[in-house]
Amino acid sequence: GTRIIYDRKFLMECRNSPVAKTPPSDLPDIPGVTSPNVEELKIENNHVQNCDEKASAGEEEQFDMDI
Repeated sequence: GTRIIYDRKFLMECRNSPVAKTPPSDLPDIPGVTSPNVEELKIENNHVQNCDEKASAGEEEQFDMDI
């Protein structure tokens, strides 16, 4: 058989396509696999809120370095 070879530029452009961002319509609904689990959403929302609170503190260094 023949092999189809895609270059990097083409593949990087494909990732921005609307088709690549939407899941297939015929996928079954499996919580935690094809759709986010309810518990995972709560954890993720808390994580985002915690990160925003830390970022608003502002005076923390981004990286701690021991020299």
